[in-house]
Amino acid sequence: MTDDDTRTVMEAYLGALLGNADFERFLAPDVVWTTMETGQETHGRHAVRDLITSLHTQVFDARPELVSLVCGDGTATIEAVFDGRQTGEFAGVPARGAHVRIPYAVCYDVADGLITALRAYFPMAALRDRLAGGDRPVSAIPTT
Repeated sequence: MTDDDTRTVMEAYLGALLGNADFERFLAPDVVWTTMETGQETHGRHAVRDLITSLHTQVFDARPELVSLVCGDGTATIEAVFDGRQTGEFAGVPARGAHVRIPYAVCYDVADGLITALRAYFPMAALRDRLAGGDRPVSAIPTT
């Protein structure tokens, strides 16, 4: 895929994801999500969709904020901020309604117009520790 083809797929995917629309259609049937911090993998279009949806709407009431998108020949990387409120159990920590604001990055492989792999650089352990800490602000970046 050319840089422009990759950018077209990624912009459409991100538009659907951020607009609460059908982003699943941009995932390959055998897509793989890897949480880089733990090495945990999630396989398949529906399972990856469910993971993303759960993080955004069930475990947290969250909305990612896109900071940047960089595209190459069949690859893309986003830098974003995960901003939301904990509404469900996360890594053994019960929901307390804490507000979270955590920077993260995801690297994507794109082929034949579909995302085939996502490698999420998301600070799961830091987020869990902060949520377990009670009333302390759960933010790795300053709020404005």
